[in-house]
Amino acid sequence: MIIDVILEFIYLVAVAVIWAMLVYQGILTFSGYFYSRKRRAGARLRGTELPFVSVLIPARNEEKVIEDTLKHLFDLDYPHDKLEVIVINDGSTDATRQILEKNTDKRLRVINIPQEESGRGKSRVLNMGLKIAAGEIIAIYDADNRPHQDSLKNLVGELEANPEFVAAIGKFRTINKDKSILTRFINIESLSFQWIIQAGRSFLFDIAILPGTNFVIRKQPVIDIGGWDENALTEDAELSFRLYKAGWKIKFVPSAITREQEPESIKVWLRQRERWVRGNNYVTGKIIKDFLGFKNKVIGMEFMVFGLMYYVFFLATILSDIFFVLGLLNIIHIRIQGPFLEVWIAAYMLFVSEIVLTLSRESNEDNITNIFYVILMYFTYCQLWLVVVISAFIKDFIKKEKATWYKTERTVELPPPPPADLI
Repeated sequence: MIIDVILEFIYLVAVAVIWAMLVYQGILTFSGYFYSRKRRAGARLRGTELPFVSVLIPARNEEKVIEDTLKHLFDLDYPHDKLEVIVINDGSTDATRQILEKNTDKRLRVINIPQEESGRGKSRVLNMGLKIAAGEIIAIYDADNRPHQDSLKNLVGELEANPEFVAAIGKFRTINKDKSILTRFINIESLSFQWIIQAGRSFLFDIAILPGTNFVIRKQPVIDIGGWDENALTEDAELSFRLYKAGWKIKFVPSAITREQEPESIKVWLRQRERWVRGNNYVTGKIIKDFLGFKNKVIGMEFMVFGLMYYVFFLATILSDIFFVLGLLNIIHIRIQGPFLEVWIAAYMLFVSEIVLTLSRESNEDNITNIFYVILMYFTYCQLWLVVVISAFIKDFIKKEKATWYKTERTVELPPPPPADLI
């Protein structure tokens, strides 16, 4: 009898948590929608007003993509005499170094890290680039990126027009989204994250999280807080936390677009996402320790919620799945009266509706095919995240394994970028 009461209580808590998260996500979804409606293109500055920018590109075994990435960067609509591109070759064992040496553009600078000193993470590489960067504005792009021609100018213009912001972040799109079912799911996930978490929190709280790529940041504030944390696997989220703690803000600029590769196999996806979750564990630990250091407690609480979201939401989802399966097998019986099936269906429909609304902010994304994939996502792709979270939890808190950097594998063939997005 007592066990039945405990199980029923756990079930109700799981349902309540799922609904609380969905409602909160719903608020962010509509806030992101309003943010997109009020957004205009990045503030435009004349060429004479644009500051000198140092672009940092971490590169480790990037022979498949680095040449095309450099072409896109050198084709940016930005004054030639106000741009340098610093590629930090992190001990590549493929042809990356040879490709870089063949490039004759005078704006290119290369740092070659010896193999015996390489592979220590993206943060260390960025700190090395930061030391020699000539610009007061730093731009970060990953080695597989294809930024739109006006992307950098939009970001810099927005940053220069808003001196209270330390960084301006753009939007990333999945360039290989049509490769497989997995890349279609990733495309939907990344768009949803940006319009719900980035745009929604920007509208409500003026909060955005640095992504791993396609952003510009003022160099001196980064130096003042000690640069990138070389122990952090998710260096972007960790740096965001310290910048907000120091009183700075970050601007989300959806008109500044880059396209990037995403994993095309489950194996690569699992390793990348596990790195994200383990990096999130590290950052969340720092947030909990330093929460009282936030002058703005609302921002501190938002970071706390964001950090704990993996475990709160996914624990509730695991419990819900367990009760659902055990109920089907007639092993347990929830005797509490109520329209629980209808509540579950309503929650599922709310999930689908929120994602579809975010897709409507992008040209040609709210189509029948994508809506079909959204309907499938909860039962397939979202459940994969449970495996990732459990694996990361075991490695960090039970086995206490040392976290190591994992670079996402690239593919060879990429489609050409489609026409510019409608914002």
